[in-house]
Amino acid sequence: MNVSDSTIENPTLTTWVWIDQADITAATPLNSFRPKLKFDPLQPVRQILDRLEVKDPELAHRLCQMIPSQCPFERDVKLFGRTLFHIPPLCKLNPLYEQVAYLRFRALCYLADECGEDISSYC
Repeated sequence: MNVSDSTIENPTLTTWVWIDQADITAATPLNSFRPKLKFDPLQPVRQILDRLEVKDPELAHRLCQMIPSQCPFERDVKLFGRTLFHIPPLCKLNPLYEQVAYLRFRALCYLADECGEDISSYC
């Protein structure tokens, strides 16, 4: 009898509503336990990006080429040598910024550790 044949994997349930852990620890006897439910429609996409494994060198190279190492949107708008205004980096406004940056990091680590390639061109 093969153990893997008789074992049923637990299916993952993707939720769009979650409870903040800070709300649970902040509950006191005077304050009844009423956790705030947070609606997060991007939670399934975050989970997919976090679970994505980089096991192919071609995929790792594509990810490193597509995802920039620094925010490309930060600019100083100048006219006649004087700075009119500054556009701040908008990457932090991206709700998936952390997951995408971590995906690029995992791809770089795969290329450096598993494939033994030089990643200095991506830095």
